[in-house]
Amino acid sequence: MPATAEATGQPAVVEAQAAPAPAPAPAKKESTSAGIDYYATKTKLHQKLLTRIDLNSIESLTPEQLRNELGALLVALIEEDALPLNNQERNKLVTDLQNEIMGLGPLEPLMADPTISEIMVNGYQNVYVEKKGCIQLSNIRFSDDAHLMKIIDKIVSRVGRRIDESTPMADARLPDGSRVNAIIPPLALDGPALTIRRFAVVPLQMHDLIEKNALTPAMAELLSALVKVKCNMIISGGTGSGKTTLLNILSGYIPTNERIVTIEDTAELQLQQDHVIRLETRPPNIEGKGEITMRALVKNSLRMRPDRIVLGEVRSSEVIDMLQAMNTGHDGSLTTIHANTPRDALGRLENLVGLGGINLPSKALRQLIASSVQFIIQATRLNDGSRKITHIQEIIGMEGDIITTQEIFYFERTGTNQDGSVQGRFRATGIRPRVSEKIRTYGISLNSGMFDPDAND
Repeated sequence: MPATAEATGQPAVVEAQAAPAPAPAPAKKESTSAGIDYYATKTKLHQKLLTRIDLNSIESLTPEQLRNELGALLVALIEEDALPLNNQERNKLVTDLQNEIMGLGPLEPLMADPTISEIMVNGYQNVYVEKKGCIQLSNIRFSDDAHLMKIIDKIVSRVGRRIDESTPMADARLPDGSRVNAIIPPLALDGPALTIRRFAVVPLQMHDLIEKNALTPAMAELLSALVKVKCNMIISGGTGSGKTTLLNILSGYIPTNERIVTIEDTAELQLQQDHVIRLETRPPNIEGKGEITMRALVKNSLRMRPDRIVLGEVRSSEVIDMLQAMNTGHDGSLTTIHANTPRDALGRLENLVGLGGINLPSKALRQLIASSVQFIIQATRLNDGSRKITHIQEIIGMEGDIITTQEIFYFERTGTNQDGSVQGRFRATGIRPRVSEKIRTYGISLNSGMFDPDAND
């Protein structure tokens, strides 16, 4: 049960012979029709509510029963204090305090809006949201930094993690699968910052991406076939480009009779198969012990007899173990990587191996990559907020010391509309992937004209 924290002041630090810092902007106040401070009233009522709640009795109530009981108690408290509120203000106050006790406080209305894909809290007064790829300021705010800190602490404590001055950063997840990152002072200079990456309640399917013009039916047909015939693939892209969404969709094409092991820093994949083992890393405790890294989980997964390994993202030394797994019998493995182009993704794989302290000759390392990874799919978030699969490239081997690839499909940008939306078209290069014969032997028939560069998808 969250307790209402009191606002805490921070001492001003003045540097000798330096110009005085500008005074902070006054906090935005929201007043009721009678002119009283809404947030001060809510804080006072919240404190009074906590003294009236029987913690033992509410444990046996369902969420709906608890919400109703809280509503009735709050109405009684408002009448008891004779607060000068109209019906609209009274209903808002009751709803806000119900959300405070049972959920994420001011964030609950945003979490209930399915059109919001990202929530970004920059200190207690500024809450931004992303809708349809565009960022906008919302009318939501917290009472103060202490109020925001309570919500952050509630989120991270649910998954057994902690955040305080000794560990001022934390990753967590919400019950609906949304990914959460929080960072607090002293690292965040302007107050606690909270970022929530939301995921659809009903996971997106390939036809949803086609409807959003993120790729063509021909590209979708090829990608589904590549998963079914156990091609090792890396999804490359920048932050917010849809890598995890695409990884989740592609994993849906893995046959249900295969054993899948997923490995993530923060669990967010929503695989629909039954035979799935989900693994998640663990940060060190307050003493700096007990950390379980991604690399340790990848090594352990190899002893779990997986048919497929799905790695949420490679970002450190686990990449060498992933490449070796792909090259030693775990065909059809999938992962993502942060990179702006397919060629950059190959370079980043090399860099990550080096960062892990693995000293391999450059040519030997590139041969390992070329023999392990068969396709790179590039996901891009364009400047109008839309996400598209801009490249599908096949790795075909080595020429000297260089990894060679061939483009199968790509997105050609042709201009920008007056409303700022991107103009362009998806095109095939006319090259048939070398894996086409393997696809045929699996009994999968691809559309004969899908690789025709003149085809109008």
